Amino acid sequence: MTRYLISFNAGAMDHIPDEEIPDVAKASHAVVQEAVNAGVWVFGAGLQSQQASVVATDGMVTDGPYPETKEVIGGFSIVEVDSREEALAWAAKIAASCRCAQEVRQLMPDPEQDAMLRQADRRW
Repeated sequence: MTRYLISFNAGAMDHIPDEEIPDVAKASHAVVQEAVNAGVWVFGAGLQSQQASVVATDGMVTDGPYPETKEVIGGFSIVEVDSREEALAWAAKIAASCRCAQEVRQLMPDPEQDAMLRQADRRW
């Protein structure tokens, strides 16, 4: 099975009126529950980009995302599925529930990390 990052940019949901946000949340949570029930859900969350910090290799902390970053992730989901087509199908469900386009990227496998987490009795 392969893990995929499904994400959308900050501001992608700005077109949704405030009074419709509860409906979007309900629809989104329904898709999450469907993914959990299907056994493909790993994790997901919305991000507060205004609270981003950059920590340099020397430990120096700077507020905000990298200056050269043009777009900031507003939220993401990680699913573990058999194929890219299946990841795209989940992204379509998420896009419909969130009312915004989703980007899909395959996560690089890391067997050593997977072994560490299995040893710690954690998923992922």
